Amino acid sequence: MIFRQLFEPLSSTYTYLIGCEHTGQAVLVDPVVNSIDRDLAALQGLGLTLAFTLDTHIHADHITGALHLKQRVGSRIAAPAMESLPCADVGVDDGVPFELGEIVLHPLHTPGHTDGHFAYRLARRTPDGTLDCAADGMSDRVFTGDALLIDGCGRTDFQNGDAATLYRSVHDKLFTLPGDCLVFPGHDYQQRHVSSIAQEKARNPRLGGERTLAEFERIMAELNLPYPKFIDHAVPGNRLCGVCPQDLPEQMAAYCGRMTDSPQG
Repeated sequence: MIFRQLFEPLSSTYTYLIGCEHTGQAVLVDPVVNSIDRDLAALQGLGLTLAFTLDTHIHADHITGALHLKQRVGSRIAAPAMESLPCADVGVDDGVPFELGEIVLHPLHTPGHTDGHFAYRLARRTPDGTLDCAADGMSDRVFTGDALLIDGCGRTDFQNGDAATLYRSVHDKLFTLPGDCLVFPGHDYQQRHVSSIAQEKARNPRLGGERTLAEFERIMAELNLPYPKFIDHAVPGNRLCGVCPQDLPEQMAAYCGRMTDSPQG
């Protein structure tokens, strides 16, 4: 299996490239529209063909690259089925494996940041047909989107978010994974790349340690975060799988432009 973590600096978004060595096909988790040239160059350099894009949720801080990649290379769009996106080719459901060659992603419905948020735990199909999250030395890993970040979590005050729901999603679905399962988040703003379930359970200042639900609700209620500057453009654009708004203000034009120098994380 081939794996790359790619970083888009404008929105501090991680995109994950997962390739099947046997079929030569790949999936991109959470691609960003202004970095699709970088993503396609990475795929070409690895000798892979993009078969699918897969988003964790309807993003509010960037435009997904799903539609533009489909138009460029014919990849198919996968998204949470519960979002009922008319532009999606495949809907993913909680507990129903998403498979591409030897790649298997286990969808975990983890609402709270948004009501349609999903995390994806990576496994591979072994030669005898069984699934293994740590086969052939591959580390167990989960792509947590915005539900669980390194030492943090996504906000819960927009897009039908709810602090109590996010607390239960993290504790009941993510913190029940093995402690050595690697956590690959949807964003990081301090140049960190990976954590683990054990680390987040122990020291995440919002959700880890002995934090109670009441304490977490208080923390989230007192964040006093500003209104997201891009949400009114990103959400409708992402409900169309990545349409760049025509009325985008000039100061936000970079969100839908080409950014070929986006570094790899």
